[in-house]
Amino acid sequence: MRSSRLLSVLLLLQTRGRMTAAQLAEELEVSVRTVYRDVEALSAAGVPLYGDAGHAGGYRLLDGYRTRLTGLTADEAEALFLAGVPGPAAELGLGPLLAAAQLKVRAALPAELREHADRVAGRFHLDAPGWYADADDTPYLPAVADAVWRGRALRVRYRRWREPTDVERRLEPYGLVLKAGRWYVVAGPGPRTFRVDQILELAACDEEFERPEGFDLAAYWTAYQRDFHDRLYRGEAVVRLAPGVRPAGPAAHAAEANGRTDEQGWTLATVPIESVDRAHDEFLRLGTGVEVLAPAELRERIARTVTELAARYAGYANSPQPSGN
Repeated sequence: MRSSRLLSVLLLLQTRGRMTAAQLAEELEVSVRTVYRDVEALSAAGVPLYGDAGHAGGYRLLDGYRTRLTGLTADEAEALFLAGVPGPAAELGLGPLLAAAQLKVRAALPAELREHADRVAGRFHLDAPGWYADADDTPYLPAVADAVWRGRALRVRYRRWREPTDVERRLEPYGLVLKAGRWYVVAGPGPRTFRVDQILELAACDEEFERPEGFDLAAYWTAYQRDFHDRLYRGEAVVRLAPGVRPAGPAAHAAEANGRTDEQGWTLATVPIESVDRAHDEFLRLGTGVEVLAPAELRERIARTVTELAARYAGYANSPQPSGN
């Protein structure tokens, strides 16, 4: 976008001083002619920018001139006020700092950007946690965040799902991830992933550690989720889905990707399942909108449940209904 490039020209001159049109063009990966047009646009907008001719010439800003808020574009200002992070920031112990930062940013914005950011904040709010889950109790989250920031090791007592459930661990916390309202700490050695709400006791160590060179938290988390999905959904089921019926989670994506529509308009698809028990519960939610064809164990399990339900409610439609009076 041109507005972003104009700001980049301004910031380059602000941080590096004098630069030639050729240097700016190389830095921004545009033509020299484009730089000329951008400089004219900045000058027309009132930016005190001028150029010197000759071998030692180039463009520079008037001494003492600085942008009011270094590096913040209109889109970035919108994103700052759009981010629904007050809750997570408060959990990390950063609530007052976030509020103060937003106040300072708002005060520094030009009037037109300030009004636009306020409109965005008033019309959109991001809320990560799901509806039907209680908030996790994470009393040690600020301490973990502090250790992440300072590069200090931790000793924790941690509760896991398999025996022995309560274990002692020394962690080198590389980073924190908030996923669907739940906090995870990615820590070495390994690295491995731990739920912060499962930390039962915590002691900070004076021992410092070095993050592995080149460690990328976002890349690690993407790979971790992919591996978790592969380990979780080890089975498959063949199903027929009625028109307009959409299963939950990965099954929906699989049905869209490999489903075939028959002459009745039903979709035949092979979808991943976590287990027969879990798939039984999930497919029953779809009622008559799904038919399980395989595996046989799952089909028979659903058939037994449906038979039991039919027997339980047999004759209900013809029986007298209780009075509401």
